[in-house]
Amino acid sequence: MLITQGPQYNGKASKRLHVMAKPIGAACNIDCTYCYYLSKQDLLEYKKGCSPQMDEDTLETYIRQYIEGQNTPEIIFSWQGGEPTMLGVDYFRKIVELQKKYQPQGIVISNDLQTNGTLLNDEWCEFLAQNNFLVGLSIDGPEMLHNAYRTNRAGRGTFKQVMAAVELLHKHRVKFATLTCINNLTSKNPLEVYRFLRDEVRSPQIQFIPIVEQKTFRTTAPQKWKPQEQLRQGDKRLHPWHKNAVVEPWCVSAEGWGDFLIAVFDEWVQHDIGNVFVQYFEASVETWMGRKNPLCTLGEICGKGLAMEPNGDVFTCDHYVYPDYRVGNIHHQKLDEMAYSEAQQKFGFAKSRTLTSQCQQCDYQFACYGECPKNRFIRTKDGEPGLNYLCAGWKKFFSHADKALALVLRATGNPVAHGKFSDAVMKNAMPKTALRQLFFPTRF
Repeated sequence: MLITQGPQYNGKASKRLHVMAKPIGAACNIDCTYCYYLSKQDLLEYKKGCSPQMDEDTLETYIRQYIEGQNTPEIIFSWQGGEPTMLGVDYFRKIVELQKKYQPQGIVISNDLQTNGTLLNDEWCEFLAQNNFLVGLSIDGPEMLHNAYRTNRAGRGTFKQVMAAVELLHKHRVKFATLTCINNLTSKNPLEVYRFLRDEVRSPQIQFIPIVEQKTFRTTAPQKWKPQEQLRQGDKRLHPWHKNAVVEPWCVSAEGWGDFLIAVFDEWVQHDIGNVFVQYFEASVETWMGRKNPLCTLGEICGKGLAMEPNGDVFTCDHYVYPDYRVGNIHHQKLDEMAYSEAQQKFGFAKSRTLTSQCQQCDYQFACYGECPKNRFIRTKDGEPGLNYLCAGWKKFFSHADKALALVLRATGNPVAHGKFSDAVMKNAMPKTALRQLFFPTRF
């Protein structure tokens, strides 16, 4: 085993795992153009014309193993899809009942539910509020931007239904966060998207996800790419709009991702810091302070978030649900043994151990560690494989935000452990008077 001794809880080693459970698999009531999961219905050989559903025996086995496999004061269940609300409220009442059946004394059990919001009603929201669910609501911005790709099976936009869900969530005081996909369209309208989420949706937590998929993603698993498909950074075929692009046309470009983050970050720093929670920016503040990044995509190690299909099949990661990365089934192996297996640990540690030379020499390696491995399908300018498609965008953002993050930390009395304006760098670079002038010419 590769695990070393860590924190203790109840006199034993603290043990935490996380699984994105998909009790209805890839089945969904809408048809988003850029969805990376709908294609799993073919790849994982779902029965034709049948919506998969985790049966009660598998559900109970999963809940029991998930609880028994952890030693921590709080256990968090995550329910995703597809669209999990298609299962109905009673299915989730059963989930809560089973959780209480196996809940150890003194342990808090929490739930989060990712949804497109179109099926939420008063009954759903009453249940979610009463049982303290955290809801992740998918919404891509104002009506025109949202409806461009998030449509129902008839091709009609879902914006009005989602906004009705927003009002219901507020009405019933359900805890929720918004999840906004940054694609080729939303990336070009950063302030419209951000201000809409802040002012119209009144989102308590804002999460952005860059949409990146190669044209082969429906059948080819990450790290299984052909050498000829891995283009060098800067190749024009990496632009989604290029006629011979290797990525889907609805993807965000690397530069577009960086520009989007910069525009939103500047608005956030100048007007909303401390009042609006933007996941990437809050994580960056922690990272610049010297703490571990709380996000798996930007942290040094991944592999801590597995995914499980309705039949109990477990996969290395939510973005690695391909036959190549199946690690077992809860009816044949214990969940914690799969999560802490040597193979899974190697997968997680490979995130930082397989960085390209370009990444290792980067000033901002500490901030992303090469980002999500599923996006590492291009070559460096020197031809080394394994570079992240979004590298140029992330570096552009980190370079832009570096000084402002240092300013924020110093203004709040916190250490600046990283970046070109870190405490160590500034101490050796200039006297205190010049340092004050650099960082505090005005309040912000």
